[in-house]
Amino acid sequence: MPDHPGTGNVAEPSKQMPLPAADEASPRRRFVYFSAAVLTFGLVSAVLVSWWQPMTFEVRWIWIGALLVVGFLIAELLAVNVDVRGGVSWTISFTEIPLVIGLFVAPFQVVLAAHLVAGVGTYLARRVQDRIVYNTGVFIIEIATAFSVMVLLDSLLDGPAWPSVLAGALAATLSSTLLGLAAMQVLARPIRAGAAVRLVLRTLALAVVNASVGVVGYEVATQVEGGTPLAVVALAGLAVLYMAYSGLVREQRDLETLSEVSLVVARSGHQAAARPASGLDDTVEVVDDAEWHGIADRIRDQLGATRVVLRLQFSSHGPMMTFQAGDPLPEPAGALEVTGVRADPLLRLPGSHVRHFRRSDAVPEIRQALVRRGVHEALVVPLRSASHLIGIVEVHDKLSRWRGFGQADQRMIGTTASHLATAIDNRRLLATLRHDAYHDPLTGLLNRPGFRQAAGPQLRDNPKSVVMRLDLEVLPTISDALGYAWSDRMVITAGRRLRDALGAEVPLARLESGTFAVLLAGASLEQAHATAERLCVELSAPYQVDRLTVEAGSVAGYSSPSTIAGGHGGAEIDTNLSTALDVDTLLQRADVALRAARSAGERVRAYLPSMGQIYLRRFQLVSQFRPALETGQVKVHYQPKVALPTRQVVGVEALVRWRHPEFGPLDPDEFVPAVEAAGLVDALTDFVMDQALGRARKWLDAGLRISAAVNISVRSLADETFPDRVAQRLERHQVPAGLLTLELTESGVMADPQRALPVLRRLHALGVVLAVDDFGTGYSSLAYLRQLPVDEVKIDKSFVLGMGSDLGDHAVVRSIVELGHSLGLTVVAEGVEEDIARDQLAAMGCDVAQGYLISRPLSESRLEAWLQARTVQAQGVRDELVLTLIS
Repeated sequence: MPDHPGTGNVAEPSKQMPLPAADEASPRRRFVYFSAAVLTFGLVSAVLVSWWQPMTFEVRWIWIGALLVVGFLIAELLAVNVDVRGGVSWTISFTEIPLVIGLFVAPFQVVLAAHLVAGVGTYLARRVQDRIVYNTGVFIIEIATAFSVMVLLDSLLDGPAWPSVLAGALAATLSSTLLGLAAMQVLARPIRAGAAVRLVLRTLALAVVNASVGVVGYEVATQVEGGTPLAVVALAGLAVLYMAYSGLVREQRDLETLSEVSLVVARSGHQAAARPASGLDDTVEVVDDAEWHGIADRIRDQLGATRVVLRLQFSSHGPMMTFQAGDPLPEPAGALEVTGVRADPLLRLPGSHVRHFRRSDAVPEIRQALVRRGVHEALVVPLRSASHLIGIVEVHDKLSRWRGFGQADQRMIGTTASHLATAIDNRRLLATLRHDAYHDPLTGLLNRPGFRQAAGPQLRDNPKSVVMRLDLEVLPTISDALGYAWSDRMVITAGRRLRDALGAEVPLARLESGTFAVLLAGASLEQAHATAERLCVELSAPYQVDRLTVEAGSVAGYSSPSTIAGGHGGAEIDTNLSTALDVDTLLQRADVALRAARSAGERVRAYLPSMGQIYLRRFQLVSQFRPALETGQVKVHYQPKVALPTRQVVGVEALVRWRHPEFGPLDPDEFVPAVEAAGLVDALTDFVMDQALGRARKWLDAGLRISAAVNISVRSLADETFPDRVAQRLERHQVPAGLLTLELTESGVMADPQRALPVLRRLHALGVVLAVDDFGTGYSSLAYLRQLPVDEVKIDKSFVLGMGSDLGDHAVVRSIVELGHSLGLTVVAEGVEEDIARDQLAAMGCDVAQGYLISRPLSESRLEAWLQARTVQAQGVRDELVLTLIS
């Protein structure tokens, strides 16, 4: 709605976000007609009042008119603008004071001329020519109304003239206010009735104060001796009061604006954070344009500017987005973000402080930038996060005061820009954290939580979908041979191949290592199988690794929530859809299918319900293992070890056995890996160690020194407290450390040698015998073997079993025996099942033999019976009892 520097308090509109031309054409056209009608009515009123109150020319009217012009200009200069809800502002001015003085001392024609010169001149200085017709008409109507009411009341009332003058001034204020409300209605931006009434009452209240001050000041100056200085002091005091009030109002409005901007930005940031992950690039922010246009509009209202432009970059990879309020930007300036922000000097300012530019004193480069925007002055503030530009705030041309932007405006926009920079920086940080939370840092693909977020809604909307899991199988070998950097490069390449093959819209995740997950929405089982075959071919294509070409194997498994494939082509219906719709359940089923494919030597397999029974049994074993320890279901069996060639029983290996009440005897290879994966291996190791040391203590009590060997896991080697637990058990059972052998695998040590070696050294310091189990099947690194504080090596039974018929195995065994002896180690051969193998081992110089030729693993009671039946006691070289195997 147009504003004008008329008497009293005037409602002025704030420009909202630009409407399309078709939407604004009708109100603007109506306002043109309305302005013409107001001017016409004003001119007619001026003619009638001039005819009613003719003026006789006198020279004094010239200097009195000049003083009135100065008075009206000062009143407008000290105007105070207060924001009114609903898109308008409320202007407090002192124009009633010069009007009152003019009513007292000058004719209508002089006051009207002074008011027009001051008012129109102010608008020309403001460069607001688009409302000059309307405001000229309002100026004339104000003065005509004031003189008409004053003359009419003066003719009706006897007594002093000031009541008539006061009433005339109030009538002028009321007329301008009512015309302002009517103009708002014409522009289709009406104020609610309650707000309009409050605006009128507030305007009249302040008009009464201003007019009363003018009347009192005039009466004192003319009726009291020496009253002119007193009146000037009173008017100056009122001006100071109003200016102080203006400052308070400005501070209140600034705080309100900052609060509103902060709340909107915070709400927008929370909404962005709550947006679920998708398969697309989540670094690109989804922005609510209306909210940010509203922020720009609120800043424009507060500063009384013709236009506010916000150029913001919400993410580090996103574009610089533009939001504006007020007059549309001219085409060259509006296209800056398209042609490149570096091309415009206002968009590449250093620092983050407020700049105030005017055409009149700007350098040519800046002046051209202002001309492109169609403005005469601008406040510009870069928004920065550390040293990175994240946005720019531009405020163009002051409307509410003809003198331009002041220090208060600069402080306001500087503080607002600081709030915006902090809020956008936090929003960018939140977007980065959110992206990192749902994406794999190596490949940029979704991670497991991100895949769950992206796939969940699509599965609910389309149950006929397939979740697929793919595994790149060569990575461990590459990591071991060349290091993790090269295996990471293979993973990146594999992820890129999958993305290119699937397209950008398909949710694709890297779950761990070389394992990927894919959601095929709306795919049939036949389509899923074909896609899995195609993706496996893509993953199996050669990789360039450190000047080498690596052939990589891949395997895939898939599962569907609505139909569980019973092989390629067949199907079984899964009735438990509520479970099947869970992303994690489908991933687990796809993993089961993948493992089944790997075990069968196939490339692709679909999930079958029967496959789940294997893992259900595994879960049951894990959950029932600890109670099984407590109830005696888990037992320790012992397999004797005999020295070659003396045939003395030197020790036993403690082996765990579990007789399950439902499943019967369980193979250790079935439940031990499951127990270890579930984190229960410490309980198992402690149980076996206690049983073995208890058995060794009984032999010591019988005068026999027979050692007990216990297998330990990778987890124990990584546990810094494990040596302490071993020492506690040795002390509890009163068994010398040399009678306890701990067997570890090469792969267990090499999994994390930096953590395993300190643990092994502490165990060795206790006096415990350390043996490398299954030697020859793992890393077989002589360099590491020399570093390990071990006392024994155990030749893997696969070599021992074949040495009688395979010259290669025979050579491997001989080499291990010679290598062990060269390092001062005891060599133990396991898997001895034939006499010829025993004799060959003895001929090679192997120290100890273990295997079915000597005895199967036996329970404690059967072991005692075996010792009594198969051995004889004899006196050893150190006068201790020894058990010698009977031929």
